[in-house]
Amino acid sequence: MMGGGNLETRSLLDDFRSFDKGGFFDLGHPLLNRIAESFVKAAGIGAIQAVSREAYFTAVESARADSSDPSEITPGGAKKHRFPDHIKGETNKKTLEALVKSTGKESLQWGLAAGIYSGLTYGLKEARGAHDWKNSAVAGAITGMALALTSEDTTHEQVMQCAITGAAISTAANLLAGIF
Repeated sequence: MMGGGNLETRSLLDDFRSFDKGGFFDLGHPLLNRIAESFVKAAGIGAIQAVSREAYFTAVESARADSSDPSEITPGGAKKHRFPDHIKGETNKKTLEALVKSTGKESLQWGLAAGIYSGLTYGLKEARGAHDWKNSAVAGAITGMALALTSEDTTHEQVMQCAITGAAISTAANLLAGIF
């Protein structure tokens, strides 16, 4: 039997509420904790984005398939409703596999971007003793380069464009954060 009233019961909702206070991870160092938490948060957002995009395109393709084929109209003038080809039959397994692969890739990309950026900004702040636009520019450039390298058939020009874009967006966000 347990003595005293020190038994603390926490719900999952309480854990989510305390996420910003202490976080889910304690990997022994604030840098590692920050990278892991950023990765997990952004990977979840990436997965949701990939699934919702796929659902949208499936709905659009379904609507186009229903409205574009005149042979789908019955003799009474009503429209036959049918599943799109990629939802029915054997292609369903292939579509599900493609969805899982694209969701995994997108989650990894979002998590990679957030983890690298968060880790770099934290590390640069600790190393330089200041959090300013310079840290944001360097972190954005390196993150942009890393993301460019995750795409297929990457050229040097694409890597440089992504580095410049990442630096510009990150610097602008840092500068605008002081205004708003």
